[in-house]
Amino acid sequence: MLDWLWYAASFVVTLGILVSFHEFGHFWVARRCGVKVLTYSVGFGKAIWSRVARDGTRYQVGIIPLGGYVRMLDERVDDVSEQDKHVSFNAQSVYKRFAIVAAGPISNFILAIAVLWLMFGIGVPTVKPIIGEVQPGSIAAQANFVEGSEIVKVDSVEAYDWQQVQLGLMSAIGNDQLSITVRSPDGQLQQKTLNIKDWQFDPETETTFGSLGIQVFRPNVSTTLAQVVDDSPAQQAGLKAGDKVIELNGQPLQSWQQLTGTIAESAGVSLTLTIERQGIEQKITVIPGERERGSDVIGYLGIAPEVGELPEGYVFNHQYGIVGGLVKGAEQTWELMVVSVKMIGKLITGDVSVKNLAGPLSIAEGAGVSASSGFVYFLSFLALLSVNLGIINLVPLPMLDGGHLAFFIAEWVRGKPVSDKVQDICYRIGGALVFALMIIAISNDIMRFAF
Repeated sequence: MLDWLWYAASFVVTLGILVSFHEFGHFWVARRCGVKVLTYSVGFGKAIWSRVARDGTRYQVGIIPLGGYVRMLDERVDDVSEQDKHVSFNAQSVYKRFAIVAAGPISNFILAIAVLWLMFGIGVPTVKPIIGEVQPGSIAAQANFVEGSEIVKVDSVEAYDWQQVQLGLMSAIGNDQLSITVRSPDGQLQQKTLNIKDWQFDPETETTFGSLGIQVFRPNVSTTLAQVVDDSPAQQAGLKAGDKVIELNGQPLQSWQQLTGTIAESAGVSLTLTIERQGIEQKITVIPGERERGSDVIGYLGIAPEVGELPEGYVFNHQYGIVGGLVKGAEQTWELMVVSVKMIGKLITGDVSVKNLAGPLSIAEGAGVSASSGFVYFLSFLALLSVNLGIINLVPLPMLDGGHLAFFIAEWVRGKPVSDKVQDICYRIGGALVFALMIIAISNDIMRFAF
């Protein structure tokens, strides 16, 4: 329950930031173009806070945090006096109206650049995309990927970490081939071409690279204890650093993950460990203590294993200076924009399933998880959503900014506005499509979290 309260709070903060910047873009350009702004609202519905400024604009926060709006003076809906006609939206040239509407999505792209600039200035702790196990018979195995290779580029996307690899692979969904550049364990650059015509990827159960048969490199974790925490259940039972656990409840121990998994499920339950200490085997009975993890109670002993060495530079802080961070932020924003456009196109053509559409619950979870992981991870998530919001709003559907822009382009080409009747029909069709997409996204959320 507490997790979802945190997710809800993170969701409101995230959407509040995105909507505020989006609507401020409309607001600021409208003011620059001499249009009178009546209301600047973050959120829909009844206002829970409002204030009327000296210029007559009402600033307010709506009770429903799923969007916002800027209401401008417009002769089509307002009684406009003769002296105010020149400051109404509809009285402006098509170029000014185009600029006012386009300013919303553009503000989201500018926000993404600024957020990523800050993120790269702070530095992002990350790991190099070094390949671990390659699943036999997989697409990656057929392309002769080998363990220990580092992924350098996925198509045109620079892959400095696994998130970038994921980004590049997402943009390739629906293609027949995929090019991945790797640095082999001996340091040579190699270009691998993967046949992905029959690639099947389920975002509910696996990562993109996992579905290709590529596992993340993990150092060897032994069953020898490197540390025993003072006053822990393990120390109280007599375990010591250097002990090697070879059996669990009389059965040979296959891996450290098997041991930790059993411990987590055995809070307060007696376990028998067979250990090897200085060449001598002995049995020790331990009773895992209890710890809370969210709403669950798990067992713990207070032990840590010996871990193999990591490759040089495997863990690093991805950081840039002021100028470099700005350039990198702009480059990353462009990459996100390209991927977003490709994904929308593939949704339309059917190459990507509508199961990939995320609704408010998924967004809330993403906001909460990223905020819990750390500030820089929240910034990364915020930038991704900001780009997506900007791109989606440019889709030429009435009700979205892109629909208005399409009407303005038609007006510029024809030399006169699109008729009210045609606009009304388009708004009805566009509204039905947007509503249908919302229903699909919400249904996906329900299927993800309820089943």
